[in-house]
Amino acid sequence: MDPISPLHLDDDLASARQATSAMLAGRAQNLSLPQPFYNDARLFALDMQEIFGKEWLFAGMTCEIPAKGNYMTLEIGDNPVILVRGNDGAVHGFHNVCRHRGSRLCVSDKGKVAKLVCPYHQWTYELDGRLLFAGTDMGENFDLNAYGLKPVHVRTAGGFIFVSLAEQPPALDDFLETLEHYLEPYDMANVKVAVESSIVEQCNWKLVIENNRECYHCNGAHPELLNSLQEFDDTDDPRATPAYKALVAKKQSEWDEQRVPWQLKRFGKRNRLTRTPLLDGIVSMTMDGQPACNKLMGRLESPDMGSLRILHLPNSWNHFMGDHAIVFRVLPLGPQQTLVTTKWLVHKDAVEGVDYHTETMRRVWDATNDQDRRLAEENQRGINSKAYQPGPYSETYEFGVIDFINWYSERMQENLGNSVPSLQVVRS
Repeated sequence: MDPISPLHLDDDLASARQATSAMLAGRAQNLSLPQPFYNDARLFALDMQEIFGKEWLFAGMTCEIPAKGNYMTLEIGDNPVILVRGNDGAVHGFHNVCRHRGSRLCVSDKGKVAKLVCPYHQWTYELDGRLLFAGTDMGENFDLNAYGLKPVHVRTAGGFIFVSLAEQPPALDDFLETLEHYLEPYDMANVKVAVESSIVEQCNWKLVIENNRECYHCNGAHPELLNSLQEFDDTDDPRATPAYKALVAKKQSEWDEQRVPWQLKRFGKRNRLTRTPLLDGIVSMTMDGQPACNKLMGRLESPDMGSLRILHLPNSWNHFMGDHAIVFRVLPLGPQQTLVTTKWLVHKDAVEGVDYHTETMRRVWDATNDQDRRLAEENQRGINSKAYQPGPYSETYEFGVIDFINWYSERMQENLGNSVPSLQVVRS
């Protein structure tokens, strides 16, 4: 078998684009997607091109690159990206590709450098991407200015870093302004990552997000999580009980007194923020419901802040409590393989072993992530069967999944309509 083969007629990208558009246009509302959306390599390539190649993606936290020269890297499909704190204090984003012969510049997940130096031939770049040195062998007429690093769009707000590989990314200003406002009490310039984990789930990335967007499965799957988490976060939820509504009213009054935002904010189906109580008497997502960190975040005066839930499609959900926060990032690796990274944040002055213990802090979500991994992988195995056909979502329990699938379908259709097909090859 040839290592690289041209696409055959029925593998042609233009045909795949047309078929994808037709499936989305003809899909039944409130049903799961047709099988190819979860396991087809050509459709996965379109996901990477039209969703992960064009939308704003959660990349990491500004606290991970706090000083000049600190950098972090990530892989968005076949596109390695580097984020670096520049001499000006701003976060800069570049394709992690040397302009000489294309080698990756930075091969570690994180680090600190004075300049960006390619390990292959030592081409050297300033932290703002300008090429500074290419050696004398390039000739006296070589124009350094013509070979700076190729930038990627970067936006920061509330300690979050978002990137987009698109030439013209979609608007994000309203969400970023609100994110900054909601995270002001946390003083995100003064937090740190206490611990992080990454797991690879053998399933399509959309199944990871679908699983997150509903708690229909929680009673049967997440005993650790349900020690603290309410199954819903909106008093308009048809399942919301009178006791929950009374608890919400009480907590919202307390949060108002502390000048802490809590109102539900939506930005289309892409972004959602809301602060909602944990179970009555519970203040943190720990096994006993008590703080995982003795030093509270930012200017907060009470650990009893419920959970500020932040959704950013296509690849992040987050929980911010009084004592610590948990952020999640999803990056597709293949049609049936997805990387899920979880980071636990605390006040930067909190001391491990004194103010917090990482084992206590991460126990609930380590268990929950593994449970969700098993659920999503079994979901994938069933979808791969010839017996699979799109099934109905519950409008009561799975409205969040419906919103996600509708968002995905709308963005895919729009991006497909605005794209010019490019030559592609598949590896076999």
